[in-house]
Amino acid sequence: MEEQQNVLTILKEIKHILGHQKKVMNVEDLVAYTGLSKSKIYKLTSLKLIPMSNNKHIRQIFFDKDAIDKWLVGNPNLCDEQLEQEFNKQLQRNRKDI
Repeated sequence: MEEQQNVLTILKEIKHILGHQKKVMNVEDLVAYTGLSKSKIYKLTSLKLIPMSNNKHIRQIFFDKDAIDKWLVGNPNLCDEQLEQEFNKQLQRNRKDI
């Protein structure tokens, strides 16, 4: 039984490593790759503060791993307070446009 657990643990680690080999990621992949929460990623995409590609035909957001790596190395401001303030400002602007 313990040997099966060890094998499962090793397989999960391999899956995790291989997941980071993808060149194009979706939101779920980006969560696993960066450790950012899904809500933070959605806020960043909404505010256009993260490099992304939006495929309107299938209504999904994609992220290029190389662009994400450069963005992360550039020390983006990921402070929850600032993101929340920017997000609320954008909501206010959108309400005024209606």
